[in-house]
Amino acid sequence: MHRDKRLLHASSFGAAAVAYAEHRPDYAQAAARWALRPAPGLRVLDLGAGTGKLTGTLVSLGAEVIAVEPDRAMLTELRRSLPAVRALSGSAESIPLPDASVDAVLAGNAMHWFDLAVAGPEIARVLSPGGILAGLWNVMDDRTEWVAGLAQVSGSAAIGPRDTPASWRAETADMHLPRTGATARFGAPAQAEFPHGQQRTADSLVETIATRAGILVMPEREQEATLARIRAFLASRPETAHGGFTLPLLTSVLRVRRL
Repeated sequence: MHRDKRLLHASSFGAAAVAYAEHRPDYAQAAARWALRPAPGLRVLDLGAGTGKLTGTLVSLGAEVIAVEPDRAMLTELRRSLPAVRALSGSAESIPLPDASVDAVLAGNAMHWFDLAVAGPEIARVLSPGGILAGLWNVMDDRTEWVAGLAQVSGSAAIGPRDTPASWRAETADMHLPRTGATARFGAPAQAEFPHGQQRTADSLVETIATRAGILVMPEREQEATLARIRAFLASRPETAHGGFTLPLLTSVLRVRRL
């Protein structure tokens, strides 16, 4: 994605911060445990923390969490929902923490927005030696037939390049920090996927999809048409047309260790 387009998408979430907090899923605890397991401690930075979806999962695991988020509206929602968490304004490219101050840096559905050429050395700076950097993404499990149909109907703007398992694996295969040369900071990456799910209705699933960057930056008429097409599909499927259902997800993890 071109830098200007990436910045436009990355900065779109604040306008939907309340809906994001209400409708986006949390993360599978097993995925967060796997991400943290090799870390020497439990001082964790949630970077690009948004409204605190991953922060809450980390707190539930007993981690000492610091959340850093650049968007004021998203940060307000995080502080409202998790008032006991230390939540700071900052970004992956400018982290407001001292050198070697955390044992792990995790990012939930956020690492693809980072300028890794700048953020990589900055993340390495705040990590203790041997610490962990991990990105976690909730992706829709399109091995389920109706989910595959939803992905097709929604279009690439609504269901992006990291939103299904196969596309996530392809997009993140090289999404790691330099391992050779003068800028080397991290070791070889590892990937893992963990079953997850979110209780939804057709209406709340539409609201969830409406918080995606590709939808948020659409012209209003195109946005309305896309969401109407998704509503019609969900109304046509026996799995989703009547009452509540589970949206099958995977929490997918990309993990590297600081050298």
